[in-house]
Amino acid sequence: MSLLEFFVVQFKSRFVRLFRMKKVLTGIKATGVHIGNWIGAIKPALEMAEDPNVLGLYFIADYHALNSVQKREDLSFRIKDVAATWLGLGLDPSKTIFYKQSDVPEIMELSTILAAIMPKGLLNRAHAYKAKIQSNEEAGKADLDDGVNMGLYTYPLLMTADILAFNADLIPVGEDNAQHLEIARDVASKFNRLFGETLKVPEIFVRKGKLLPGIDGRKMSASYNNHIPVFLAEKKLRKMIMKIKTDSTPPEEPKKYDSNDLITFFEEFSSLDKVKEMKSKYDKGIAWGEVKQELFEEINMSLKDKREIYNHYMEDSAALSKVLEEGAQKAREITSPLLAEVKKAIGVL
Repeated sequence: MSLLEFFVVQFKSRFVRLFRMKKVLTGIKATGVHIGNWIGAIKPALEMAEDPNVLGLYFIADYHALNSVQKREDLSFRIKDVAATWLGLGLDPSKTIFYKQSDVPEIMELSTILAAIMPKGLLNRAHAYKAKIQSNEEAGKADLDDGVNMGLYTYPLLMTADILAFNADLIPVGEDNAQHLEIARDVASKFNRLFGETLKVPEIFVRKGKLLPGIDGRKMSASYNNHIPVFLAEKKLRKMIMKIKTDSTPPEEPKKYDSNDLITFFEEFSSLDKVKEMKSKYDKGIAWGEVKQELFEEINMSLKDKREIYNHYMEDSAALSKVLEEGAQKAREITSPLLAEVKKAIGVL
């Protein structure tokens, strides 16, 4: 066997393996990663990737971020930060496909094709757009579309392309994002009715359980500015945790722990014995400052080794770029032939 034949065989073997494995896809916007993202999205995604029959497709949604992050240096830093965070939290590039959305042009071309068949009504009903309209209405603005760019309006369209470009089998989402996946399913089904079975209709895996609250008690979100970034320096991390909202119950009085935000954090970052011990302290009476200090120590301990990996990639831009470039190459092994099938189906190829 010649060297060329050897490489052809290897490529075909890899190509077949990629298409036989169950593809699980998750993306995070390049607007920063907070602890809620880690527990709600990254951790379960990486656990799924441990299954040898699963191909994890994890991406940085940098074009989605452009809707709100419109300073070059800011977006560039956030992309780097999100990439280094995934790697710091345990992503293994040799076992997954890790890439930037903008490095896979087939996604954007597919988005243009799908725009021709996506009903405008789906976009009108999308949560992010409706929330912006409602906000403008409550503010008494005459132009209800004030502050709405086309990127925000067509957010579900690009997300649909993100998913369908890989013929992904399973998409893990939080309950608050399930609508976008339903849109992707609707569009895939409509395309197949029009042009024949070409796109896979993905399954939705809705993550159950409590959402980690932000420091103000609402859902943790960068848009609310109530989030705790994952890889803060120790002193800053402690300062943020000390800001978590609590009630005015005196230290010596028992605390309610069944709906308390701090207990929710303990349940995610501590052992069952530690949670049981903290609940016992709640029953007897404990100062909120003491609870927060113990929570800081628990979270900080779980991040100590991971922070070193994160810092390594933040300091070594070349190593980080190499990981993403190799990931994009692997991603395009899937998206390129899929886009060719789509173009044949619609009659332009």
